[in-house]
Amino acid sequence: MKKTIIEQEKKYDILKNAAGDLLFIIKARLTNEEKPTIVYDGGEHALFYRNKENTIVLDYINPNIRQHLEKAFKVLVVEAQDSSIIREYFSDVKFEENLSLPEIEAA
Repeated sequence: MKKTIIEQEKKYDILKNAAGDLLFIIKARLTNEEKPTIVYDGGEHALFYRNKENTIVLDYINPNIRQHLEKAFKVLVVEAQDSSIIREYFSDVKFEENLSLPEIEAA
């Protein structure tokens, strides 16, 4: 059984278009996504479940974006390496009150 890797995304961007749709740009991972889901509680952090083995903590979500993320059902995620897009896909967004953040192992 594979161990779940919990990472903290140190640098990422969230962009919003005129229609209010959100785009997350994160660093590319080696594995593909599988049923990606962002779990959010309206605060400054969210958990991004990419697949069974990979969870990413998204820290310090911009206050101007929080209200839009709280209302979102889906967002577009782009995984990039340097200036190249490696993959893009949609992720579900689920609202959960009192999100509990996991411990992140030191690298």
